[in-house]
Amino acid sequence: MRVPILSLGEVLVASIQDALTDRGWRQLQADLLAQAGRRPPPGSRRKTAPRGVVIDLSTMDVMDSYATRSLDGIARMLALRGAETVVVGIQPGVAFAMAQLGLGLASAGTAVDLEAGLALLAEQVRGDGRHHGA
Repeated sequence: MRVPILSLGEVLVASIQDALTDRGWRQLQADLLAQAGRRPPPGSRRKTAPRGVVIDLSTMDVMDSYATRSLDGIARMLALRGAETVVVGIQPGVAFAMAQLGLGLASAGTAVDLEAGLALLAEQVRGDGRHHGA
């Protein structure tokens, strides 16, 4: 199952609706990397390639080590493509389990919900198009 990726101006929003298989995580990675480097078509409102990505996990109630490593890797790869990443919607139980297992997202920012994630991206990305290191 493919994860829908929406474009909101200079931000891509990927909302994970179900637990992903290993293949699903690889597909999400490929889809986000392809879109993050893509310039908008002529006549588009957006003038630059996406500079931020929000990955919404609010419907997920389990995150294993593979999923966590995949998310962190996606964030590192997106940084190399010029886009900051923020992961939103990590449920309290998932956060607890991740912390207990020593799992983290060193390459991505985190926020409680989409609104907070978009605000964090606005802080991380300057208006001049330059990327702040992840």
